[in-house]
Amino acid sequence: MKIIGLTGGIGMGKSTAARFFRRARIPVFDADACVHALQAPGGRALGPIEALFPGTVKDRTLDRGALRAAVLARPDLLKQLERIVHPLVRDEERRFVQRARRAGRPVVVMDIPLLLEIDGIRRIDLVMAVSAPRAVQIHRVGLRRRMDRAQIEAVIARQMPDREKRRRADVVVTTGLSRFHADTQLRRLMAALRAGGPGLKPHVRRVREMRAIDCTIPGRAWLGRPNFKKAR
Repeated sequence: MKIIGLTGGIGMGKSTAARFFRRARIPVFDADACVHALQAPGGRALGPIEALFPGTVKDRTLDRGALRAAVLARPDLLKQLERIVHPLVRDEERRFVQRARRAGRPVVVMDIPLLLEIDGIRRIDLVMAVSAPRAVQIHRVGLRRRMDRAQIEAVIARQMPDREKRRRADVVVTTGLSRFHADTQLRRLMAALRAGGPGLKPHVRRVREMRAIDCTIPGRAWLGRPNFKKAR
């Protein structure tokens, strides 16, 4: 089974790409939705969160405003919060992949915004980044969220730069022109995968690069043409 990791910054088009895969009947794991479920009333993350930030869970429901205020007041505890949530998400990922394997699925997609920031690429066969020009990105975020330009820029600044995501991805799909253009690129990728796909594990190359070992830099595949060259 081929595991595709879908990533990209805010407003870059991950949701559009995920919908394309779902329409093609490919299972998609949504990491953001998983986090919301874990923090929903009665969710598995509530107990540990309340222990770390007392008063943020009331009547088995997370007070997101209180949690946000608590994290802002104690930014040193953010890593501890991540240590609570990330393993739970990882557990759900494993269950998702196991179900897909049992069902005989040839391809699954892991929609993980922080895929390249964490060690998630170690379990991914092909990393696909979605990308759009900065102006398009800001416009999209502004339409979806009640934030002004300065707030949007601040959010973008906290994320891995788009150029770095593109450099480290195996496939880059541009979403800044039109939905048709993006879908065309995704259809090309699907055709390549159904024809057999790459016979390599790009994550080995990326892990070596992260460890600062001299190796081949991950190729980029603009216009949806997958880079299936083997790493040296």
